[in-house]
Amino acid sequence: MPGISPQEIPNERAQHLLKVLVDRYIRDGQPLGSETLSRDSRLDFSPATIRNVMADLETLGFVAAPHTSAGRVPTIKGYRFFVDTLVKLKPPKGEELEQFQEALQDSDPQALALSASNLLSAVTQLAGVVTVPRRVHTALRQIEFLPLSDRRVLAILVLNDRDVQNKIIKVNRDFTKEELQQAGNYLTEQFGGRDLAQVRKQLLKELRETRESMNTLMISAIEMAQQAFPDKEPEVEFVVAGETNLMGLGGLADMDKLKRLFQAFGRQREVLHLLDQSLHMDGVQIFIGRESGYQLLDECSVVTAPYTTEGDTMGVLGVIGPTRMAYERVIPIVDVTARLLASALKSRI
Repeated sequence: MPGISPQEIPNERAQHLLKVLVDRYIRDGQPLGSETLSRDSRLDFSPATIRNVMADLETLGFVAAPHTSAGRVPTIKGYRFFVDTLVKLKPPKGEELEQFQEALQDSDPQALALSASNLLSAVTQLAGVVTVPRRVHTALRQIEFLPLSDRRVLAILVLNDRDVQNKIIKVNRDFTKEELQQAGNYLTEQFGGRDLAQVRKQLLKELRETRESMNTLMISAIEMAQQAFPDKEPEVEFVVAGETNLMGLGGLADMDKLKRLFQAFGRQREVLHLLDQSLHMDGVQIFIGRESGYQLLDECSVVTAPYTTEGDTMGVLGVIGPTRMAYERVIPIVDVTARLLASALKSRI
């Protein structure tokens, strides 16, 4: 996200008028003229003085005149200076904060992600997005094999104490129940408690380096384990709620653009790439208009924050809405929701 050089920073008077203009434009969505600014600024500025200040801000790129009228609107650069320097945040407190905590009481991590997405959507009236919590470490606890017909075996993996995954694998000969039990016991003893990614590497190493000294059952056990384990970590997914909130909002009234945006939600790839940019950043990140790098979001702002447990980043959440969103409220809501989601997940992952 581009910064603003010191020589471009408006003076105190210009900053005050820029804040008044952005606040009013976010609220009403109409270009502001000098008379309205003079009245709303509550300072003894003449309309002529204000016109001069607005001309300077326009030259610096903080405001623009969308039509031939004298009214001006904030640019992306103006919004950026506003959120970085001028905005006065209004975090949820008291009863509202308690409602946030109550909304995040699900026991299942994926259900928690959906609850957080619905919460963000409901309280901001924008689209809420939350990546499903990823496991930083997936440990193998136990593996069992059960015989099926037609040279098939049911592999049962116990991961992280509570997750059970089943997979049917094909083998090149018939195994007795006792042989499969021995194979499962061997793998559990050798690899139990270790991270799944490490186990995958070790299985290949064992076959490559010690195959000749292994008995047939050990070789078969490792070959079955290689089929049973997932080939790779599951791809990150996200849940989104409140897409329809975007319909008719200022700056997002073009139905064709909204249709393409909803299609992007469905494909997930573009939105995930944007959320990934926040995965390794601290605190709230704000992408305004073209700062996102995606043309579909040129008229949107995206406010995100990572959620972290035990020092490990589990995912990212945020909201998507028009550039003229209520930043003073949205920014702290995203921040608080990320902290509450992290707290709710702490004892569940």
